[in-house]
Amino acid sequence: MKFSLLKENPIFVLLLGLCPTLAVTTSAVNAVGMGLSTLFVLVGSNAIVSLLRNSIPKEIRIPVFITVIAAFVTIIQMLLEGYAPAVNKSLGIYIPLIVVNCIILGRAEGFASKNGIFASIIDGLEKGFGFTFGLLVLGSIREILGNGTIFNFPILTSSYEPMLIMILPPGAFITLGLVLAAINKYKEVK
Repeated sequence: MKFSLLKENPIFVLLLGLCPTLAVTTSAVNAVGMGLSTLFVLVGSNAIVSLLRNSIPKEIRIPVFITVIAAFVTIIQMLLEGYAPAVNKSLGIYIPLIVVNCIILGRAEGFASKNGIFASIIDGLEKGFGFTFGLLVLGSIREILGNGTIFNFPILTSSYEPMLIMILPPGAFITLGLVLAAINKYKEVK
């Protein structure tokens, strides 16, 4: 199993989890916050689903998976509320919506329910870091072009006129489209 941030990237290749991707990537801070939250839930739920895979009747596996995922989402939301309230407020409703993120349920159903705990944790780490990487790329581009900052630190001169559209919803679609085009062009050339 070879790890690659682009080969099976949930955002750039599989096109999964686009709702939070487009909504929270207005800044690099939001991108990292959502990415690490999703990573935590993905690794934790993969581990538990893998451990319970032989004990869960097939008829109720999806509700059990969602319950396990919801438990980890509750934990991460409580941690964010306690230790990173600004990030929690900024991400808002998108943290609880991790429960229905197709990346997490897809990995629980497609991988963790069929593999051992070690492989499931590695799978969760790979997909979680890939998702975080994708969010960070989009969030960084949008923040730089939309605010002239990165992680809220100014990087462009005061003469730079920020492109407001980049931090608005259309900017998310434009950025995602351009990044996907660049990745496809890179794959074509390679």
